[in-house]
Amino acid sequence: MMRLLVLALLCWAAAAASAVQAGPRTDFQARCEDTMGDTLSVLTGTQNGFRIDNTVGFRSLTAMKGKAPNQKLNPGQVVLGLTRTESRVSINVGGRLLSDPASGYECIAPHIEIKLYYPPIVVYISREFRPGSCAYEEVLAHEMRHLNAYLDYLPKAEARVRLALERRFEEKPLYARIGQAQSLLQREIDRGWMPYIKSEMAKVEALQAAIDSPQEYARLGKVCGGEVQSLLRPVQKRKQ
Repeated sequence: MMRLLVLALLCWAAAAASAVQAGPRTDFQARCEDTMGDTLSVLTGTQNGFRIDNTVGFRSLTAMKGKAPNQKLNPGQVVLGLTRTESRVSINVGGRLLSDPASGYECIAPHIEIKLYYPPIVVYISREFRPGSCAYEEVLAHEMRHLNAYLDYLPKAEARVRLALERRFEEKPLYARIGQAQSLLQREIDRGWMPYIKSEMAKVEALQAAIDSPQEYARLGKVCGGEVQSLLRPVQKRKQ
């Protein structure tokens, strides 16, 4: 899939390069490739920490999860804890330009800065559980698995995106008609790389869903000698 994406993104550059590169290397190509400097892709993944919130009840947590994108609740399911964040991507694009009026082309050595990060992650534990109690610690341990899944995934996504960028740009300038290189590069970032990076970041949700297996929910309902159910049952009865 990534290979097809890169091939599509290469179309405009390949067409321009073929026009410039017909035959031996021209003086313009030599100036672009020898004096423009390397292309530069700066990619960073940033962790912004987390906090634990004990102020929200399980009904509200259940509603919060039910409204979240890519989240699915089974009928009657109760959410005792919730780890919430949102993956973010920021991209700044620039580069040094060199034009050749004789041929009508210009080259650009792209400078691309990409930042992958999460805002501070919030770990909610239902306020029905007393901090330090057995049930509280069990729910907290479950949510720590979600937290670690987010934190562990970020450098993996960063590595995949970095490799794809290196393959795409190969430390060579890109060619286009005069006045078009910057806008075409920006279009490639907006239409190709941004959706691709967002899709890579979103893959962590499959890992999160695997943690919330039916077996895990069943286990949490039985831990601590039924403490979880004994705390929730009176509230559930009042709801009925």
